[in-house]
Amino acid sequence: MAESHVDLGFIEKTEPSKLTCQQFPSKVGGKPAWLSLSPLPSPNQLQCSKCSAECIFLLQVYAPVEEDENAFHRTVFVFLCKNPDCHQPNSQEPFVVVRSQLPRDNDFYSSEPPTPMTPAPTKGDKLCVVCGISGPKCCAKCHSRSYCSKEHQTIDWKTGHKKNCSESGDMTTDSSQILFPEYELQIEEEELEKEEEKSEAEKKDELRSFLASDKANSLLPNCSPGDLEKMSNQSTDKVFLKFRKRLEHAPDQVLRYERGGNPLLVSNENKPDNIPKCTCGAERQYEFQVMPQLLSHLGVDRMEASIDWGTLCVYTCSKNCYHGNQYQQEFLWKQDYSNKV
Repeated sequence: MAESHVDLGFIEKTEPSKLTCQQFPSKVGGKPAWLSLSPLPSPNQLQCSKCSAECIFLLQVYAPVEEDENAFHRTVFVFLCKNPDCHQPNSQEPFVVVRSQLPRDNDFYSSEPPTPMTPAPTKGDKLCVVCGISGPKCCAKCHSRSYCSKEHQTIDWKTGHKKNCSESGDMTTDSSQILFPEYELQIEEEELEKEEEKSEAEKKDELRSFLASDKANSLLPNCSPGDLEKMSNQSTDKVFLKFRKRLEHAPDQVLRYERGGNPLLVSNENKPDNIPKCTCGAERQYEFQVMPQLLSHLGVDRMEASIDWGTLCVYTCSKNCYHGNQYQQEFLWKQDYSNKV
């Protein structure tokens, strides 16, 4: 086996009880399992910078830092706008990334490791019943339902709250049309087989054969035949060839984690550049990337204009700056496939 310092994320269906905040999960879809429970990012902080709609939770990665006592618990959250028109090539505008970290002794959780019977924390901000972000608004009639926006209040009203508003007790909300399907993110170390070095001509022929095969559809979801043909014509892109070969070792991976490492890029074009510094003044460093395989599990291909990406690279503060219970905004770089229209 060749050595790799990368951890891979794979999605798996699991019991919802394993994905609650007190279990410190890594997960995809559903509602966010917030780490710090107050103060949460405001709805305005989680708006799409292109259309101003509320972004929806995509995934979170639980990634504590052993040598940092203020990051005994640490989670990075990624949100995105579900309006397909906002997703332009190589644009990060419809994405929001926030980081939360807590010391072992904190305001919300026991200092002891959680068990399946660990109760949910009793402290925390009110949550939107539709999407799970901060819910500063409430139903004017019953005052028992919280919302992030008027739009989500309307959705809740139309999907059952109108009928049950005056009833006491907990009421569920059908958020299936708003949220992405929920999965656990299982993390495993990457293992690579050593391979013989091939000539450039062999690599190009191999790539063209791959792009013409059925395997390309599974490794590169949401790519049209026209997109694959363009990639074949651009088979001199060594970066994409490396991307494709690396994915073949674990084709179901939806996430690659290597804090302080380098992302596996899909193209020689639009490489991450000029990553903005953290608000504390420190440089940001690469932490993880979201792979295109995740798209096939989100149901976005049912939309007329589909959400799409080659890879999403997340950058976080290299100093891991700590501001108490506050969430810190981080940065995402979106890279699409070469010459994609």
